[in-house]
Amino acid sequence: MTELTMRPDTLMLLDVVNDTTVDGPGFRTSLYASGCPHRCQGCHNPQSWKRSNGRPYTIDGVLERVKAAEFANVTFSGGDPLCQVEAFTVLSRRIRQETHKTIWCYTGFRYEQVATSPRLSQILPFIDVLVDGLYDAAHRDETLPFVGSANQRLVDVHATILSGTVTLYFNL
Repeated sequence: MTELTMRPDTLMLLDVVNDTTVDGPGFRTSLYASGCPHRCQGCHNPQSWKRSNGRPYTIDGVLERVKAAEFANVTFSGGDPLCQVEAFTVLSRRIRQETHKTIWCYTGFRYEQVATSPRLSQILPFIDVLVDGLYDAAHRDETLPFVGSANQRLVDVHATILSGTVTLYFNL
């Protein structure tokens, strides 16, 4: 990691896509993080594995783009956004404070791994849905909404935190 990618006010992103409908319900602004340790076989975005394939974006700049997309909610995808969890936590906290947008976050980690990690869990209070689990080409299922393979889950983060049990999101 370079000093730049470790700064909590900077994100390394491959792209910011406005008005997409594939990364969660409705129109969304999707932030595609660069860097992913999982390297899933059959990954649809292998260029995202190397952090150096991204470019730096300030959190202030990204937040302005998110706010300008007035009717779109937000999705963190990648790569794996949790590889830059400090910066994505800062951004998600500010999105919560300054907008009424929902936040979905895709990760190859399972919810249980995230929740038990002091570093990774810092983002959980600020996101609505965690799409968790590695992409598994052997379990690819194009009929499932917003996941690539059947082993991935749409975790309702707030309900899970309240109940103490992983609660799936079905409000589609």
